[in-house]
Amino acid sequence: MRWKKGRRSDNVVDARGRSGGIGGGRLSLAGVVIVVVIGLLSGQDPMQILGQLANQTGQAPTQQSSAPANADDPQVAFVQSILGDTEDTWRALFQQSGEQYQDPKLVLFRGGVNSACGFASSAAGPFYCPGDRQVYLDLQFFDEMAKRFSVAGDFAQAYVIAHEVGHHVQTLLGVSQQMQSARQRGAKMEGDNGLLVRQELQADCFAGVWAYHAQQRHEWLEEGDLEQALKAANAIGDDHLQKQSQGRVVPDAFTHGTSAQRVRWFRTGFENGEPARCDTFQASRL
Repeated sequence: MRWKKGRRSDNVVDARGRSGGIGGGRLSLAGVVIVVVIGLLSGQDPMQILGQLANQTGQAPTQQSSAPANADDPQVAFVQSILGDTEDTWRALFQQSGEQYQDPKLVLFRGGVNSACGFASSAAGPFYCPGDRQVYLDLQFFDEMAKRFSVAGDFAQAYVIAHEVGHHVQTLLGVSQQMQSARQRGAKMEGDNGLLVRQELQADCFAGVWAYHAQQRHEWLEEGDLEQALKAANAIGDDHLQKQSQGRVVPDAFTHGTSAQRVRWFRTGFENGEPARCDTFQASRL
């Protein structure tokens, strides 16, 4: 992927200097998968479990310091380029609808981080917090992707960033607020047909929308790049993760969708570039 063609965003914040950790150690991606599965099966919030692990070590999360991102770092430059291109894509698409896109911040952290959504360990992976409208990313997650799932490559990493930006788009469109209201009403959130799965699959589709328009602008994809992104989507499907962590699939505990569903919805966005095609909430077939 010729990512250097992208415009570099000024909205990347480096908070790695004093990010909070968990007892000086970190859960692996395998560890967080187990925590998430246990939480869902037991009805507990996985983020609360991770927070309890942090407290048990006697080391409280610290408030991270912020500094301008170092563009001389190739990884930082990559993140800036991908984020900048998502900004260009969604600004244009929102403008076509008579709306104005509001750029999110992307916070780089290490070990753990405090956000408006609470404390999160790096083991939880990249995430978006609608409370402060920021994307949070520990760059070592990409190493975990390569080691655990044999998923590597620039476009696979770009897909991860674009997926989290997709959640920001949902916030701007009012989807996040609707999800919160639905949860308060007692609507079905988890499960293979639950609202959480539909929300995540829409973010996958939005990532595909970005990829379509980025390719139209730059023609920056090289042979094998698309396969990398599809492999990443396949590797983090609920069924794949559950089978790896516990040897069986529990559809009632799904929160992100199956591997096949994640690939399908990313392709839907990538093949046409139309956000209107990403209405997973009305789709009869996920």
